[in-house]
Amino acid sequence: MLTRKLFRTMGRYKAQFISMIIMVALGIGLFVGFNMEWVSIEHNMTSFFDECGFADYRLVGEEGFSDDALSKIQKIDGVQKASRFVSVNTDVDNTDGNSINLNVTTDASVSGFVLTGGEAYNSSEKDAIWLSDQYANNNSISVGDRMTLHYKNYTISGEVKGLIKAAEQMICVRDETQLMPDFATHGFAFISPAMYENIIGFDYYPQINVISNLTKKEFIEKVDRTLKKTTVILTKDNTISYSEAKGEASEGKAMGTILPSLFLLIGLLTMVTTMHRLTANEKTQIGTLKALGFRDFRIIRHYTFYALMVAIIGSAFGVVMGYGIAWYIMNPDGMMGTYLDMPRWELMLPWFCYVIIAGIIVLLTLVGYISVRKMLGGSAADALRPYTPKKIKPMLIEKTKIFHKLPFGTRWNMRDMTRHKSRSLMSLIGILGCTILILASFGMRDTMNGFLAMYYDNGLNYSSRIFLSEEADDKEISDIAQKYNGDFSGSVSVQLDESTVSLDIYHIENDKIRFSDKNAEAIKLTDEGAYICMRIADKFNINEGDYISVSPFGTDTTYSIKIAGIFRSVTENIVITDAYAKSQEISYKIDSVYTDDEKNKIEADNAIKSVQSKQMIMDSFESFTSIMDTMIYFLVAGALILGIIVLYNLGVMSYTERYREMATLKVVGFRDKKIGRLLIGQNLFLSILGVIIGIPCGVFVLDYLLKTLAGEYEMMLMIDFSTYIITILLTVGMSLFVSWIVANKNKKINMVEALKSTE
Repeated sequence: MLTRKLFRTMGRYKAQFISMIIMVALGIGLFVGFNMEWVSIEHNMTSFFDECGFADYRLVGEEGFSDDALSKIQKIDGVQKASRFVSVNTDVDNTDGNSINLNVTTDASVSGFVLTGGEAYNSSEKDAIWLSDQYANNNSISVGDRMTLHYKNYTISGEVKGLIKAAEQMICVRDETQLMPDFATHGFAFISPAMYENIIGFDYYPQINVISNLTKKEFIEKVDRTLKKTTVILTKDNTISYSEAKGEASEGKAMGTILPSLFLLIGLLTMVTTMHRLTANEKTQIGTLKALGFRDFRIIRHYTFYALMVAIIGSAFGVVMGYGIAWYIMNPDGMMGTYLDMPRWELMLPWFCYVIIAGIIVLLTLVGYISVRKMLGGSAADALRPYTPKKIKPMLIEKTKIFHKLPFGTRWNMRDMTRHKSRSLMSLIGILGCTILILASFGMRDTMNGFLAMYYDNGLNYSSRIFLSEEADDKEISDIAQKYNGDFSGSVSVQLDESTVSLDIYHIENDKIRFSDKNAEAIKLTDEGAYICMRIADKFNINEGDYISVSPFGTDTTYSIKIAGIFRSVTENIVITDAYAKSQEISYKIDSVYTDDEKNKIEADNAIKSVQSKQMIMDSFESFTSIMDTMIYFLVAGALILGIIVLYNLGVMSYTERYREMATLKVVGFRDKKIGRLLIGQNLFLSILGVIIGIPCGVFVLDYLLKTLAGEYEMMLMIDFSTYIITILLTVGMSLFVSWIVANKNKKINMVEALKSTE
């Protein structure tokens, strides 16, 4: 009997049950999906790094490291493996600006690669190139083809022996100015030490890569004692592949907490409100069951089973949805596949997801238990009486003359919202959540567009960047700068406290490089001091006018420099003019010239190492903005679904609760359209109130996300006026659409049946 009643009741309240299932599925789906993403990134990344022998530390020195220096590093207690290493950007012959990051390691088990096709690596091969499979696929290159690369006055020509993936190049970008990989124009390759030394004619490795479990402080102290000098030492955190991948995992972890929490909170509140109203509407049925002799335990078990079914079905759909979300993000052709170049894309469901899902099922079941328990008090006769809302005291405004001058619909809706506070609050929360998600999503796009405009469209005011050879002398550098009418810069790695940062020295006469302050306003570098990025200022609590001490690596000299200003930067750096560097006697070497000449107009020169086109950087943004737009549309769709489900569910509940009142209104002459406007008016008021509260909350949430998830880019919050308008239109429009659907139900009211019900 109770089994048949179970299905009849679910059919009667199908809208409520479906909405609760969808809310639970959305919350768990987002929770599972985003947490699977970051756990899978960490699992696959760690496995890939171990397989390739990703280095924990990198010793850098322009003078190069000998085999004897390598031997000394290998003997340090705590060092597992070490290898000499070189990595340079080369130009690809017969292409329109393509470049290849060419790598050489003296030990393939340190900073090596994974073979995906072709012949295995041979360290003695003198005519072989192991090429990125992604670059090969995008440029129609196959194993057995020959390719030629150019670096300075060297030509590297060889046969493509194998296709590979490398942990050092897991995020394959030209440099830190390029946000997204573009394998159509830039890739990577490895050649053997034998081929490398045969081409350049001598033994030169400017880097030693080390695998070690020592802490940074311990490692630096031991290396300095061993080599008897201060050496530039970079940790894996300073590499793009490691830091950006960890950043993606951290972002996934934060998103796996923020978004699901919002959906689960609203889902839980929806369950509480809906189950309470469902059991209230079933009060007569509960009384009948008691009168027929059913014990309280069986009745409680029956109605609790509704909540249990919603929890189990919603969780099952949620897990499936979570796998779908994770797969969409984490697959070679998905969102992360355009950013991370890994050989394996295994999806991992973390253990805590099982615990959370089980806890949610128990909690939702408990909600059902508590809801029905309240209806079982008293005798069967008491239970047989229909549920009547509790009496409420008159509102303070009802005692004023203003209230009685208000339209009937306004007074009716005010009293109804006061009587059914929980339903009104839930509607408000649903609209609030919808507003926050839409504003934050579109606001992120506005912020990103502003970021790209500030840093790249306006900040990089040149067409090409010429990278100069380490062997170029001052006259050659001066001639190139004059020939191409360019500005120039140089960089020195310095130690600030225990951090390694870049001290960038600029000579700007032709406005090729621009900087922006904390308010995104353009600033002009002065010769009165240094300018530090916001991250350094925040990390060390440095303000304008303070002095900081920096020490270039490889020297015992310490410079005390004054802070002239704080600026926004995509890298963690300090900027000074060449005049200020001269006044402080800071030694540096010019390594870049910025010019308006296109890349194909810059002639080959022994002093020129390579040339980077600004257009190549800008082209990489297309895939980045495409991914961002996809995520934005996904979040906006989720926000609208959230709002529709919550408002429709609560709208149907409101219709059910006010069924007799609306029947009375029809009896006294109110037409269907007039009653419909009464229902729509209440939702419209709550929608406007939700938007008013939701917009500042959305701004706060977006600001928090920028600081938490994208702090390394030092983005400034920017929201266009059109975004506010779109948010208001979408939210209010969604609310009116749902209200219109619910309002049309009043046409089906049976006045006789409604008015004959027992009070």
